[in-house]
Amino acid sequence: MIEPKFDKSGGLVPAIVQDAETKEVLMMAYMNRESWEATLLTGKATFWSRSRQKLWVKGESSGNVQIVKDIYIDCDDDTILLQVEQVGGAACHTGHRSCFFRKREGGGFVVVGKKVFDPEDVYK
Repeated sequence: MIEPKFDKSGGLVPAIVQDAETKEVLMMAYMNRESWEATLLTGKATFWSRSRQKLWVKGESSGNVQIVKDIYIDCDDDTILLQVEQVGGAACHTGHRSCFFRKREGGGFVVVGKKVFDPEDVYK
């Protein structure tokens, strides 16, 4: 069976999350074997939080969960692509739909995405 090579990179592999319908890239996080197995078992995107050093089910605090529709693994077996249904409208902890809400223009970056929720109201 094909599965990510977690041993290749210290136990973590990048997981790119994409809206299954629109193909918009929503975020990137890391998965270890435990989060991979939890994702397969529950159908909810589950990651390894490097800052908290624990499993993190996307949306467990905000309610903005990601229901996995399809899973792809790259040719080197070291990157995962999750295509998801983004429930609640926001993938980013800042309240934006996508974590990629800033675009380079001129000599800097401008905000091009709109907030779906106020993080101060959600993460008290």
